[in-house]
Amino acid sequence: MSTWTTVGTNERRATLMRRAQLLAGASVAYNTIEAVIAITAGNIAGSSALVGFGLDSLVEVSSGLVILWQFRHPMPESRERTSQRLIAVSFFTLAAYLAVEAGHALISGAQPESSPVGIGLALASLAVMPFLSLWQRRTGRELGSAAVEGDGTQTLLCTYLSAVLLVGLVLNATLGWFWADPVAALIIAAVAAREGWENWQGDDCCTPAALTTPRAVTDVPAVTTHCAEDDCCTPSATELDHDASTKVDRGT
Repeated sequence: MSTWTTVGTNERRATLMRRAQLLAGASVAYNTIEAVIAITAGNIAGSSALVGFGLDSLVEVSSGLVILWQFRHPMPESRERTSQRLIAVSFFTLAAYLAVEAGHALISGAQPESSPVGIGLALASLAVMPFLSLWQRRTGRELGSAAVEGDGTQTLLCTYLSAVLLVGLVLNATLGWFWADPVAALIIAAVAAREGWENWQGDDCCTPAALTTPRAVTDVPAVTTHCAEDDCCTPSATELDHDASTKVDRGT
């Protein structure tokens, strides 16, 4: 289960929450366009790998929508566990699809036509996705949200898949090695399944998260969230009492 911690000041926490939503929105917009182009180009070229890449983009869209749904709540940490599991389901869906498509491609031995559009799309994804993933994972780590971090990890997998797609399309176009893409896709499917399992299990939300802003600078005590019976994370009553006592002692 996950840990949400008040990060430094309330202003910093609000900034991180806004950033998480902006990154999720950017991911949804980019991947929607990518999915349309990839699926269309894949059907024209008869490339199951390119169609699969487009469907992976739709999984990315669903993951971003989960994050946007989570942060529409006044206390997004209360939706953290559900968000983690929804993202886990998207990982499992991606892994299952890649495994089926890669297996079918290996068995059938079908060799698709070359696709310049697909190669260009893979290059564009390799230029954009690593930076988007880096910011998502940094934001999730600092905020203490495993769901946001998981969304960033899924974006990172999309980067790997872009590299696999590029190599597969180039090798198919130049050397006729149709099997290169499905073999690499099977490896990515295994990684996606592992990430899905980790998101489904979650982390222990009762373990304090590290603060990225020193308490001495902000003078704001950390509040670690703890899991209630419904798997939601709520602030520890003991810590809230301690915070209240501190304010009384200070005369506030």
